[in-house]
Amino acid sequence: MHTPNTTNPSVGLMGFGAFGRLIARHLKPHCRLLAFDPALPADIGAGGIIAADPAQIGACDIVILAVPVAALSEAIATLRPHLRAGAIVVDVGSVKIGPARTMLAELPEDVEIVGTHPLFGPQSGRDGIAGLKIAICPIRGASAWRIAAFLRRVLRLTVIMTTPEAHDREAALVQGLTHLIAKILVAMEPLPRRMTTASFDLLMRATEMVRHDSPAVFMAIEQANPHARPVRDRFFALAEEMRAHLDRDAAESFDQRDAGALSWKERVG
Repeated sequence: MHTPNTTNPSVGLMGFGAFGRLIARHLKPHCRLLAFDPALPADIGAGGIIAADPAQIGACDIVILAVPVAALSEAIATLRPHLRAGAIVVDVGSVKIGPARTMLAELPEDVEIVGTHPLFGPQSGRDGIAGLKIAICPIRGASAWRIAAFLRRVLRLTVIMTTPEAHDREAALVQGLTHLIAKILVAMEPLPRRMTTASFDLLMRATEMVRHDSPAVFMAIEQANPHARPVRDRFFALAEEMRAHLDRDAAESFDQRDAGALSWKERVG
């Protein structure tokens, strides 16, 4: 069995999109970092990152699957022949139940598996990630605890140890509603930018944090999380109740106004 190098490990990034680049920025001072992506920038070497092919990524001590949830199986199929026994495979998806099942079913039995979900993105992490949160789900092996210790001590992240089921149940509310409301607000643009309240400004700041997330992230949050639809259905049901309540009160207020006007006419008539 291959024993991962724990002092200066090799880390292979499978995927180098916006979040892959954020990962690379914070990991490259602490490891030998390799990356593969069909659209890898030509000048990647200038940033201290080694451009690699899937075989080289699979040979690393730690492999990070920085790909959309929908592309996880394809990435695993590409890497599977090259993964070394004892390697640690980590995903960074926004949902955890489905990816955990996929990794357990499709990765070799002699690799360790850790599910993670950084609870931030390129926008919220652009000025630094210290103090931000990351969820860690131990799936196979004991490496999750070592990874959690590194993230806590070195990158100064707030680590939440959880399970895929517990993660998705809470994320359905935390992320599902945030992204849903943000999508609707963006669709309502143009929105006021000058005459605003402090609460509206906070709402717009939250919207800006997720505005540029890829459509794949939104679809994973809303469709790949089995707990998302019940939350979404309840939200829309409550919104419909509120609309009915407001329409009913508006109708009653109009009736009262008309009754008051008639009474006044009767008095002065």
